[in-house]
Amino acid sequence: MNIVMLGGPGAGKGTASAELSKVFGIPHISTGDIFREAMKNGTELGKTVQDYMNRGVLVPDEIVNAIVKERIAQNDCDKGVILDGFPRTRMQAIALQEMLNETGKKLDAAIELSIPDEDIVKRITGRRVCSNKECGAIYNIVTRPPQEEGKCDVCGSVLATRKDDNAETVQIRLEEYHKNAEDLITYYKEEKQLKSIYPSIYDENSLAKIVEEVKEYLGK
Repeated sequence: MNIVMLGGPGAGKGTASAELSKVFGIPHISTGDIFREAMKNGTELGKTVQDYMNRGVLVPDEIVNAIVKERIAQNDCDKGVILDGFPRTRMQAIALQEMLNETGKKLDAAIELSIPDEDIVKRITGRRVCSNKECGAIYNIVTRPPQEEGKCDVCGSVLATRKDDNAETVQIRLEEYHKNAEDLITYYKEEKQLKSIYPSIYDENSLAKIVEEVKEYLGK
């Protein structure tokens, strides 16, 4: 079972991927996780990525593709994988298909979480994180507010806003996402692998509904 998760920043890809990972018993791997693991293991690819990051420039497609290929070749991915954050472009999607073809595998679904930009802005700018690093509980003043404003329900510490959780930064990230999203989604439509889901940020049961829609689409 091989799945890719698509959607803008703050669409909930990570949360949905983690839940689907439990349901299907396959690893959830984000591009960031792949980068960190390769660098931690000190592989040649990891060293190359570290160099690009140190220089503050984007890692080229061929490097990203190579790292993904290295990661999904590991034993824990034998039964499949849920990829979050890759592919981001049509070319990366084609490269992924080639990787899977080489090992006799296929992509079972490209799951798009489609949420209006204005709701994504509300979700991200409304995010609050416990300032106690040992706790780290996450809230949202729009969808999951704390019982007492500004305080963590778990440990009582002050809630803080992450540096990048501001409207201007979110808008830039959304614009960057949309540059490639239409072409990428069109590609998966053409391949008849796309399943679009329209969760509401105001629905407490949206995660469960996402899981059920994916299971139904895959016939599980």
